[in-house]
Amino acid sequence: MDYILIVIGFVMLILGANYLVDGAVGVARRFNIPNLVIGLTIVAFGTSAPELVVNLIAAFDPNTTDIALTNIIGSNMINTYIILGATALVYPIASQVSSRKFDIPLAAAGPALIFLLVLLSPQSRIAWAGGLVLLVVFAFFMYVTVRKAKTLKEVPELAELEPATLPKTWLSILLIVGGLAMLVVGGRLIVNSATRIALSLGVSQAVIGLTIVALGTSLPELATSVVAAFKKNSDIALGNVIGSNIFNVFFVLGISATLRPLPAYENMNIDLLVTALGGVLVWAFVSTNRRYEIKRWEGLLFLAMYGAYLWWMLMEAQNPLATTGCL
Repeated sequence: MDYILIVIGFVMLILGANYLVDGAVGVARRFNIPNLVIGLTIVAFGTSAPELVVNLIAAFDPNTTDIALTNIIGSNMINTYIILGATALVYPIASQVSSRKFDIPLAAAGPALIFLLVLLSPQSRIAWAGGLVLLVVFAFFMYVTVRKAKTLKEVPELAELEPATLPKTWLSILLIVGGLAMLVVGGRLIVNSATRIALSLGVSQAVIGLTIVALGTSLPELATSVVAAFKKNSDIALGNVIGSNIFNVFFVLGISATLRPLPAYENMNIDLLVTALGGVLVWAFVSTNRRYEIKRWEGLLFLAMYGAYLWWMLMEAQNPLATTGCL
């Protein structure tokens, strides 16, 4: 039953995020808010809403705080290794100059900053001060992104949305309220079901958070990136993944840690190393060939690396004598 409930929770998260974005875009358009602002705030927030809701619910329950941290680390891992890997197999992923110079390095630095914040904390956790640091970095990222995006005429995610297709104001508000309600209910179903699944399988919440929960909350990014690749708009796919990774670490984790300290978990340093390695490889792949792209064989390498990591993690979870600490 818990497996059915967690699937229902994921469906509610995805639908809730879509309804929230549709309603918010409708209201924003009615008030003539520019596409640029909508794309950088509402659309970007919508893709990170599943992670945010799951994190907030998990963070406020002292028995599920592992899920709050592993959800972000696991989502960023899946974004890089699975989503970029699968997308590159469909079509090589192009990159923009601005992404190579700023966005990709910042995404790669995220796991290192998490490790540093935990290392500097006497309680081995990301406290409220660490959360504020993450939010300050996120604010700087948004400032740079807004300045950079002023040269764009249209936001790709909204290019096909015509004013005639917008819902009426009352319907937009209903979509926002309904979307938020679905996010909250879906997030609670996921956290509670994941906790019971971990107990029944005899594994830690960290393992469930890094795999099942992380994959479920990354479904919007997966769908968007693969569809973009089939349409040969692979630069959108890369921007979607890198932007999501930045939002997850600096915005979602920043808010979560500010509201409630997030303690480190066992083997966290290894998970952060794998996540950081993925970010470094993305930067290396797009910077070391003439087309500045992630090639198909590199996408296959991403998938193989994640498979090896997943095998190691499951073997480690089954080893009762494992004593590796988080730092």
